[in-house]
Amino acid sequence: MRAWELRTPGPVAAPDRLHAVQRPDPEPGAGELLVEVLACAVCRTDLQIVEGDLEPHLLPLVPGHQVVGRVSAVGDGVPAARLGELVGLAWIAGTCGECRFCRSRRENLCAQARFTGWDRDGGYATHVTARADFAHPLPAGCDPLDAAPLLCGGVIGYRALRVAGVTAGMRVGLYGFGASATLALQVARHWGCEVYVASRSPAEQDRARASGAVWAGGYDQPPPVPLDAAVTFAPVGSVVVRALEALERGGVVAVNAIHLDEIPAFPYRTLWWERQLRSVANVTRDDVHEFLDLVPQVPVRTRYEVLPLAEASTALVRLEAGDVSGAFVLDCTLPPPLPPPPSPR
Repeated sequence: MRAWELRTPGPVAAPDRLHAVQRPDPEPGAGELLVEVLACAVCRTDLQIVEGDLEPHLLPLVPGHQVVGRVSAVGDGVPAARLGELVGLAWIAGTCGECRFCRSRRENLCAQARFTGWDRDGGYATHVTARADFAHPLPAGCDPLDAAPLLCGGVIGYRALRVAGVTAGMRVGLYGFGASATLALQVARHWGCEVYVASRSPAEQDRARASGAVWAGGYDQPPPVPLDAAVTFAPVGSVVVRALEALERGGVVAVNAIHLDEIPAFPYRTLWWERQLRSVANVTRDDVHEFLDLVPQVPVRTRYEVLPLAEASTALVRLEAGDVSGAFVLDCTLPPPLPPPPSPR
């Protein structure tokens, strides 16, 4: 199999931050599947892992946790009927199944939870193994390139709306307008919400309005009305305070970030009147299933640029620079580039 391997975290633009390697195809263990990867979307969390903002759990590591592929082998205890099945792998890769969080359908809080592309190898490769009970069946006619960005950006955005308590008819703020917020906006509008978007990018503000936001402005511009709920997608602490300041009484801000810089001090009156600040920690399998069931009803449309697996490093460098509209999706079916011809003597 072909794969990209992280050996030492650091600046993504450094030469050979990711190493192109050839490995033997992995073999599925008991209760596992071998998945032939068709597509893998690139997430900002991948960037944070590669650069070391998130402490590495496994080195060397193959990043990538928005994986779509086809089951090519099964381990002991997995029905042979799953061979050939189209599946998606999301951020959550396994839990203990026994703790009080798992038993109460809050497996995202399990202390033994393991994550794709962090605790076990992910989808920047042509093959990957996964626990069979964490491999989500996808419709047979599903386009892998369309589906890949849904498996983290879409699912975590959906969970963030739920954590923020969003219900029909609310005024909802989205702070940051990358791939996840683009998908969350579509869900919120499907629920009949008014959506207000804050972004530092004028181009993203324009895109938000074109996507149905009733207002879009900068982080330093208060929305024209108080917000019933807000989700922050930017990994910037000051943006969280801006969202709190925009809330109506009793409103909730959900912080959709696995890594965040320091939140600056703010006066208690900003939180007064039973406003709430909540974090969004990972996702559950229920989140994945509920969101994927919702996708055709909305319908959710993904916005992405396709790059070959060979350009995984390029995708991360461009993501860090903000040179992306929507998301990047790696097409893992394309053959590697041919070597350059020898120089003439």
